[in-house]
Amino acid sequence: MDLFSALQTSVSGLQAQSYAISNISGNIANSQTTGFKRVDTSFVDLMSDAPPKREVAGSVLAQAQLTNTLAGNVISTSVPTNMAISGSGFFTVVQKTGDANGATTFSGANLYTRRGDFSQDKDGYLVNGAGGYLTGTNLDPITGQTTNTGLIKVGNASLPANASTSISYAANLPATPTTTASATSKKDVYNQNSAAVVIDGANQTGVKVDSTVAGAASTFVDNSIAGPSITAYTTTGAPLTLSTRWAKVQDAGTNPKQDAQWNLYYASDPTAAPSATDWNNVGTSFVFDSTGKMTAPTDNPIKLGDVKIGDYTFPGMTMSVGSSGLTQYADASGAVTTNTLSINGNSAGTLTSVSVGTDGKINGTFSNGTVKPLATVGIAQFANPDGLKADTNGNYQQSADSGPPLVGLNGSTLAGSSIEQSNTDIATEFSKMIVTQQAYSANTRVMSTAQTMMSDLLNVIR
Repeated sequence: MDLFSALQTSVSGLQAQSYAISNISGNIANSQTTGFKRVDTSFVDLMSDAPPKREVAGSVLAQAQLTNTLAGNVISTSVPTNMAISGSGFFTVVQKTGDANGATTFSGANLYTRRGDFSQDKDGYLVNGAGGYLTGTNLDPITGQTTNTGLIKVGNASLPANASTSISYAANLPATPTTTASATSKKDVYNQNSAAVVIDGANQTGVKVDSTVAGAASTFVDNSIAGPSITAYTTTGAPLTLSTRWAKVQDAGTNPKQDAQWNLYYASDPTAAPSATDWNNVGTSFVFDSTGKMTAPTDNPIKLGDVKIGDYTFPGMTMSVGSSGLTQYADASGAVTTNTLSINGNSAGTLTSVSVGTDGKINGTFSNGTVKPLATVGIAQFANPDGLKADTNGNYQQSADSGPPLVGLNGSTLAGSSIEQSNTDIATEFSKMIVTQQAYSANTRVMSTAQTMMSDLLNVIR
């Protein structure tokens, strides 16, 4: 290498270290920028074409080294729509391009970012602090189906009232129920042949306990045990209490051989005392064998028919007993043990709050207590995240090096009410700054030394 080459090499060194200090400066400046990914610097030597025994140290080239795969710390916030990605992936966002004549326009191309400080704007759209509007799929809170794909809009969703039609129920009925009558007369079985009970055919399944018959309702209550009580909803969303009682109408026996049978009743007047209301039989006999397993009815869900509470009738109510179903095992308490109890239907509700789930769903909580998914956050994965082309405002663009986007979390999760901080470490950047400054100074020393050698050479000629 001649002196001129030495000067050129030192100049390339100055340029490379200048580029490195520029990256360090940018990293430090963005140490508090949400979702920022620091830019490191790598150096590549540029060798001249020469035989092995004549090779000399070449010039140097500085290149950016992205750290898109390195996550920053995740911290909690008080904004429920703030979100951070745990794992790989980027939020898909678009930029607003105009707002004329009351119509807002957005760019057609997706951008990708880790900046998740999203909050609602005046129109209900989710936008982060850098002006990136979150995209994904909006869901119908009633059906859960996709309504459209694009900008996510939370807005002011509402739920209409839905009438109850189905009960999910699983329980154990005690083999020996403890009733008021059993405590005094040792009588476990309710006598449905009483004049107070309307009999439905030869199967002895009572249809109704008539409270207008003196002592009928109180006798029934004394010979039965409390079943589940749950709130059902009418078509207008009005709540009605569905109170039930179980009556054992036949004990298991060996002579003659017979299975145990139970009947289920519900109160027709939820506001009256148990001994002052009619009790309607659902019209199905529940049969249990000697092992405590239910053998009838065999259909699931079980058809309860038209359930009338007060002046309102729930047509075609059904009861699903699930996989565990109903059993009849011995229980010292002599009471029903409820394992599962829920009912569909709801009153009308307005959106009161939102939250972000780990599965990428934005869920809404409504005034009626119902929680429904409102949208799915758009997440994109790339085979080579460090191949993305950096854009302004913390965004990235797809490039040939990054590969096409793969939609979905694909193993990653979201954290709501959280943001990801910059992955810049100040102490590390200061250490790199010291090394870079020393390398820069050394290159200037090479230039001054080469200049002195050239001056000495010229003095020889003189």
